Amino acid sequence: MRTTSNHILVIFGASGDLTKRKLIPALFDLYKQKLLPTKFAVLGASRTSLTDEEFRDRVVEFLPENEDVAEFRKQLFYQPVSNNQADDFLPLKLRLEALTQQLGIPGNYIFYLSTPPSLYGVIPEFLHENGLSRSEKYFRRLIVEKPFGTNLASAKELNVKLLNYFNEDQIYRIDHYLGKETVQNMLVTRFSNGIFEPLWNHNYIERVEITSAESLGVEGRGGYYDHSGAMRDMVQNHLMQLVGFVAMEPPVVVEANAIRNEITKVFQSLRPFKENMISRHVIRGQYTSSVIKNENVVGYREEPGVDPFSRTETFVALRFYIDNWRWAGVPFYIRTGKKLPTRVTEVVIHFKSVPHHLFGNSSNSINNQLIIRIQPDEGILLKFGMKTPGSGFDVQTVNMDFHYSDLANVTVPSAYERLLLDCMQGDATLYARGDAVEQAWEFVQPIINAWETNPEIPIYGYPAGTWGPENADELMKGANWRYPCKNLTNDGLYCEL
Repeated sequence: MRTTSNHILVIFGASGDLTKRKLIPALFDLYKQKLLPTKFAVLGASRTSLTDEEFRDRVVEFLPENEDVAEFRKQLFYQPVSNNQADDFLPLKLRLEALTQQLGIPGNYIFYLSTPPSLYGVIPEFLHENGLSRSEKYFRRLIVEKPFGTNLASAKELNVKLLNYFNEDQIYRIDHYLGKETVQNMLVTRFSNGIFEPLWNHNYIERVEITSAESLGVEGRGGYYDHSGAMRDMVQNHLMQLVGFVAMEPPVVVEANAIRNEITKVFQSLRPFKENMISRHVIRGQYTSSVIKNENVVGYREEPGVDPFSRTETFVALRFYIDNWRWAGVPFYIRTGKKLPTRVTEVVIHFKSVPHHLFGNSSNSINNQLIIRIQPDEGILLKFGMKTPGSGFDVQTVNMDFHYSDLANVTVPSAYERLLLDCMQGDATLYARGDAVEQAWEFVQPIINAWETNPEIPIYGYPAGTWGPENADELMKGANWRYPCKNLTNDGLYCEL
């Protein structure tokens, strides 16, 4: 078991939604499981003027009212701080020193940047100017939320800035998708089972499909989203990291650098997009007004804060290739979008069909699939052919599945719960490394450039509540996307694992 040293977690932007909705609940769950160190404190920091008690009242909103919460909130503190100049951080430094003395906690600090991205380069500089970024005696770690840059140039610039004040092994670039249990289980599924890894290559796999669908729209964040879009918001970070886990080679050991080295090799092997390829390999869409369950739903361009002539994509699907020995010639398909029929993220491994259809046409449609469901209802499903009972050899598809929810007396940790604990224990395995972030940006940047400079590349409309523009089907070259749920515009909604 890894140990968790006594320390103070400083959350910048502590008056924001992420702190009370995700971070504090995750810390409380760790507290209940006795996974926090014996001497531990949270110091919230932001511009808002609050006392310790006012901060505690604000951030425990999503916690139950019981004795555990009453004890847990005693570990929460608050310090107002400005971000105008380095001297503004002196009160924060003095408060940290006071807490270490008062609570008997050594000078181990984790700094969590739950702030607007414009402060990602500012706060580390001010921490460094006040002697808080490095220590010969104690650990100092920095957690950076996404988005990590808005394009390749800004990501490189941010990496350079951070490395001026923190070493790479101190920087934890968080991606909450990697904290999900099923993502981590991909490594175990592949590398601990003799039945999967020998088939995990171009000899047996026809294609790989990754879907991340959201049923929600921009939910009042139209002003932000209109400058971001699905490519920046989802593909460059979350989905490219999933590609890395699916496609990586076996690491030598289960250790942060070994695993992240293999993910980086995958990104280095991605076939670059040339401008004349983009309209054929990438489809972008934007949801339009629709009726869902007898309710009128506005289109993206009618959302508050969105340009009525916006060409920002709320849906993107792409086909690409990984040019290495394992994946030569195997197409990878990614799609993600807002206002789709349901919230679901899954990886589908489509295996090649048998070379000879022994049982006639009945088996032509049987292509084995391994489905790794990341959210919701986390689990794994294997589809294979079986004889239909009765005379003859009619073949039907049957499912063999596993759900994490079927495990009795087992707690599946939330993504932030797992990632926070990993950082506390100095394990960066599930955090993105700087070079991998840059390589992911390098892969998607030509697409973004083409969209920004070539108005002839279309953006297709799709009714809210459907699976995106029909043009996305053309990427599959005769195959079909997996549709785990019916459209919301139909009579019902049924999702299978």
